[in-house]
Amino acid sequence: MSANALDLRGLRAGYGRYDVLRDVDLQVAPGEAVGLLGPNGAGKTTLLRAVMGLVKHRTGVISIAGTDVVRMPAHKIARGLAALVPEGRRLFVDQPIEDNLLLGALHLRRDKARVSELLESVYALFPVLRDVRNRPAGALSGGQQQMVAIGRMLMSDPTVLLLDEPSLGLAPIAIGEVAEALERLREEGRSILVVEQRVDLALRMCDRIYVLAGGEVALEEQARALGEDGRALIDAYLG
Repeated sequence: MSANALDLRGLRAGYGRYDVLRDVDLQVAPGEAVGLLGPNGAGKTTLLRAVMGLVKHRTGVISIAGTDVVRMPAHKIARGLAALVPEGRRLFVDQPIEDNLLLGALHLRRDKARVSELLESVYALFPVLRDVRNRPAGALSGGQQQMVAIGRMLMSDPTVLLLDEPSLGLAPIAIGEVAEALERLREEGRSILVVEQRVDLALRMCDRIYVLAGGEVALEEQARALGEDGRALIDAYLG
C-alpha cells in the first residue's frame, strides 16, 4: 500500500504558547484533491503553514509521501515535497513573469532540461502567460497573477500542492479559469490540498472535504456525497 501524499495525524501546532490546531487528522491520497473549509480563525492557513514547516509543531505526525517532515526546515520541504500558493500570491511584481516562475525551480537549476520541461507544462496549463512572459508580474490582472503564483508552485515539482484561498479577490471569469486549471491538475493525478471559502468551488474541484472549526476537524466527507443538504451543513460550520 503506497503512502499518502500528505498525512497529518494528531497534529497540534500554533504560535508561541497558543495551540491553533488540536489533534488534527487529515490525509490526501496520491492523485486526490482535498478541500479544507472553515470559518475565519479555524486554523486553515495555520495547517498549510505547518505542513511547510513555518509554524511551531507541538505533537503529532506530518508526513509527505512517507517522509517525516516534522523536523525538516522549510527550505528543504519546499524542494519538491510541498509547495504553497499563499493568500495574496506574494509575487515579485517588478520582475518579469518568467523570472517569477523560474524562482519556483531554483533547487532544480542544475537540471536545465527538467526546468524547461516544467516551464512548458506551466505554459500549457496557462497559455496566456507564454504570450506575456516578459512583462512585469505587477502589470497583470489579479487572475493572471494567480496563474503565475500557481505556476511558480508547479515549477518546484512538488509531491503535494497547497493553495490558500485561490479564488479570493478574483473576478468571476478569473475564478472559473483558476478552478478549471485545478481540475485539470487533479485529472493529471496531482495531489492537492486547497483552502477555500466558496463551498461551490470546493465541491467542484475536490474529491473530499474537511471542515475545521476551533482548530479541530468537525467534518470529513466525500464531495460527491454533499448535495444541497450537505452544502447547508458546511455553511452552518462556516458561520
